[in-house]
Amino acid sequence: MLTSAYSNPEYFMHLALAEAKEGDAPYGAVIVKDKEVMAVAHNTVRRDNHPSAHAEINVIRSLTAKLKNPSLEGYSIYTTGEPCPMCATACVWSGLSEIVYGASIQDLITVNQAQISISCEEVIAKSFRNIKVTKNVFKNECLNLFK
Repeated sequence: MLTSAYSNPEYFMHLALAEAKEGDAPYGAVIVKDKEVMAVAHNTVRRDNHPSAHAEINVIRSLTAKLKNPSLEGYSIYTTGEPCPMCATACVWSGLSEIVYGASIQDLITVNQAQISISCEEVIAKSFRNIKVTKNVFKNECLNLFK
C-alpha cells in the first residue's frame, strides 16, 4: 500500500498518467481505498500477447489476488481512459464503488484509438450495481499521451 499526503483525485490521476507511460499503450490505472493507493497497473496487451491485458483488468487482477478476495467494494479506480465495455464489466463484477477517468471513449476515438462506442455508464446502467462515475479529470493530459 502506498500512503499519500496528497489524497485528492488529481493526485491519483497523476499516478495513473505516470503509470500509463510504462505500458504498451498509454493507459494507466490506480485503485484507491480510504485515500490510500492500493495498486497500480498499465496496459500490457502486447507484452502479454493477451487482448484482455488492459490497465483496468491488470490492476483489478493484481489487487484481488493480493487481497485474496474478488470483491473491491468501497474502492475507487482512476484511469486515464474511460473503461471500455470489457473493463467496465470487470468494474461491475469486482464491485468497485467509483470510476474516475480522464479521456472518454469518444475522446479516444477522435485521436484514432480503437474503441467500442459503448460508455461505461451504459454498461453500469444495465448492471445490478450503482457505481459513481467522475469524468474528464485531466482529460487533456490523458489525451496528450497519444501524441
